[in-house]
Amino acid sequence: MLKDHQCGELTEADINQRVTLAGWVHRRRDHGNLIFIDLRDRSGIVQVVFNPENTKEAHHLAEALRNEFVIKLSGTVTRRPAGTENSKMATGMVEVVADSVEILNESKTPPFYINEEVEVDEALRLKYRYLDLRRARMAANLKLRHQVVSFMRRYLDDRGFLEIETPILLKSTPEGARDYLVPSRVYPGKFYSLAQSPQQLKQLLMVAGVEKYYQIARCFRDEDLRADRQPEFTQLDLEMSFVDEEDMMELLEGLFTSLAEIVVPHKKIRKPFPRLSFGDIMERYGSDKPDLRFGMELADLSDIVRDSAFSVFSGTVAKGGVVKAIAAPGCGGYNKKQIEDLINTAKQLGAAGLVPIALGSEAGELDTLDIEQVRSVAAKYLTIEQIREMAQRAGAKAGDLLLIVAGEHERTNIVLGGLRSDLGCRLELADPNELAFAFVVDFPLFTWSEEAGRWQPTHHPFTAPRETELALLDTDPGKVHGRHYDLVLNGYEIAGGSIRIHQPDLQRKVFKLLGHSEERYQELFGQLLDAFEYGAPPHGGVAPGIDRVVAILAGEPTIREVIAFPKNQAGIDPMFGSPSEVSQAQIDQVHISLNVPD
Repeated sequence: MLKDHQCGELTEADINQRVTLAGWVHRRRDHGNLIFIDLRDRSGIVQVVFNPENTKEAHHLAEALRNEFVIKLSGTVTRRPAGTENSKMATGMVEVVADSVEILNESKTPPFYINEEVEVDEALRLKYRYLDLRRARMAANLKLRHQVVSFMRRYLDDRGFLEIETPILLKSTPEGARDYLVPSRVYPGKFYSLAQSPQQLKQLLMVAGVEKYYQIARCFRDEDLRADRQPEFTQLDLEMSFVDEEDMMELLEGLFTSLAEIVVPHKKIRKPFPRLSFGDIMERYGSDKPDLRFGMELADLSDIVRDSAFSVFSGTVAKGGVVKAIAAPGCGGYNKKQIEDLINTAKQLGAAGLVPIALGSEAGELDTLDIEQVRSVAAKYLTIEQIREMAQRAGAKAGDLLLIVAGEHERTNIVLGGLRSDLGCRLELADPNELAFAFVVDFPLFTWSEEAGRWQPTHHPFTAPRETELALLDTDPGKVHGRHYDLVLNGYEIAGGSIRIHQPDLQRKVFKLLGHSEERYQELFGQLLDAFEYGAPPHGGVAPGIDRVVAILAGEPTIREVIAFPKNQAGIDPMFGSPSEVSQAQIDQVHISLNVPD
């Protein structure tokens, strides 16, 4: 190699040793006769000194060095002079006194600072992503992602799993999102689709007798992009035979507990992971992926305000709705604009309105609160006793802000859940160094779609129903629970899994309940149904999202920060300019015509 040592690995043990280094000029400082540079490679940074008393030729070349030049140099490792040590650098006790230097490549002035963590427009960062990835934070994210994936492989290898690759070009089947379609040149009018996930393939591997499978799988979904989605993403895909839900959750808990303790040992992890019922967490947190690092649970006030003089509350309860609240700690002194922001957020989440009750502006005990200290449009319709009881139910104290929503049960939970998440971020209630995992179970197998006028799978159509509820498939499908298990972490769902249907007759029954004709489901899923006729074992699986896991461990706000070359929020790659037009000849070769709207 052009170098015999890594910049960031030099220590006091290397003093008096001659080394050859290569990397990028991170920073240059000219102190008259002495020229200092910080030399950077993937391992880190070391200070290099050019002294004309040692070699005039190297010092002369150092005068031409600029940030991001690629250079090779040789010199001797020495101890830094007393008082010049840098405890913030891994190599801060030593420096290299250079006696030769070679410029391997010059660099134009970068479009943004690489040696400083300053705010840079994301469009510019993505256009010059190869420069963005040189920055310390992004380089650390790439390394963390590598460590996470490497650990997952080792963990599963040690437990007898086989890593098996599955096809990316598949047949288009309805499994949730829209497929990316790939026209066939060889078979005019026919298409492949890019795999949304290896779902059917991994189940077929269980029929094949593999028993324990995993892969680091690339997945594709042609979705309308939201703030933190990518058209292509990576998941740890795994499947096991002869297991039940507890086996799968035990595997996941062991994997992520060990991962956190080894890869991010500075993080605090709650264990064991709690098992939470879907119905219960929707009532308590208004979300099926709650952030458990802080409280602020939803409180049902319906019985307290049922007979109150405030018709917004009493009228809602009389019509079969609910009145629920959360308590925002220390927010009783919010001004009019801050209150209006919360009301607008609630409306954006689907609420007809939001009733704030400020319990005074100073922290204290509820017993000392009087009606004159309460600020709310509802205050004149409620007694101080009712307000105190409502506050106590919500876990509020004097100086807090009650946020109350009245309406249909499910919508009220969702609105308050959204407000809870928003305030958790605003008030910085969650410890950024804590990892609060939990399993969510007891999902309904189906949800009714008013728009489609039929049942839809809560997760996907291959999830097994509870064995004790099989008879309800014929009489009341809405009461059937699936054998699902989601893994949530710090307010995100990081994995979804289930025990699968492995009996062909039961799978056909579920397809019929979802509105598929026999011809249709045979066309779409015939390969799976046929395989089930040849001794399919009971099996289950799960698919943690690697992008999301790494983003949480890195403390990053979006998965784009932990993907080497992501698309932007609009699904565009500013560096390559994709998606892009192709020539008419290429279009003709795949036997399709374009109908592009004006």
